[in-house]
Amino acid sequence: MKTLIFGGNTGWIGKMLMTLCDGITTKIPMQDFRHEDMSDLNPDRVIIAAGLTGRPNIDWCEDHKKQVIETNVMGTLNIARICHNLNIHVTYYGTGCIYEYDNDHQIGGLGFTEDDPPNFSGSYYSFTKSIVEKMLIEYDNVLILRIRMPISNDLHPRNFITKILSYPKIVNVPNSVSILDDLLPISIDMSNRKLTGIYNFVNPGPISHNEIMELYKKYVYNSHTWSNFSLEEQATILKAGRSNCTLDCKKLTDLYPLKSARQRIIEIFINIRDSQNY
Repeated sequence: MKTLIFGGNTGWIGKMLMTLCDGITTKIPMQDFRHEDMSDLNPDRVIIAAGLTGRPNIDWCEDHKKQVIETNVMGTLNIARICHNLNIHVTYYGTGCIYEYDNDHQIGGLGFTEDDPPNFSGSYYSFTKSIVEKMLIEYDNVLILRIRMPISNDLHPRNFITKILSYPKIVNVPNSVSILDDLLPISIDMSNRKLTGIYNFVNPGPISHNEIMELYKKYVYNSHTWSNFSLEEQATILKAGRSNCTLDCKKLTDLYPLKSARQRIIEIFINIRDSQNY
């Protein structure tokens, strides 16, 4: 299949997808893309792995709201509309950072399902992602995959583990995470099958920041140290809030059995240790 991947030029996930499905990409921004451009490229399917998350983190979005709207909302909807008109399937990599623990979904309790309405808009990034998801679901040709705190099998700078290893202090809250080496191949199969609707695209079981650090210390570097601070203390150094939540992924695992986040992180750390001769 001929696969057009938005984000295949520069995106971390986009580049991995380019390798997985031998995709093609474009330098035309999504918001400027035209019906004629799609007809010229004539893909069998489209994958949207593009979007502004900000550098070095999502706080950037708080000061660049127009750019975020143009890409994350207008650009994404433009591609969905064009593809709908041409009867082309779209796979959209969204985010699960549209929830936060509440009275009905407490730490250690029920996870948020695909049917639960988003309840977190503490960052402009999450706000735009929540808006665009509500609109995308109206297109019957779109598959929405909610990724959270993505983790790869190396210490890539965009890897969630690499990020928290670099922080002087971390919070200690259980969260759902996405092991990309498990999930990206599955997403290609879901695209092949032209599945649609929303899927929480995470591995089973939440894992806390401290648990990850303890596993890193056990399997990779036994001298590693870290310290914690509270969510309230974290908020004083951030422009935008951060989502903390557990996503229920039963809808996904009914189709594709997956190992737990904890087990996969142990395997990743063993791989990192062995490959780097720790």
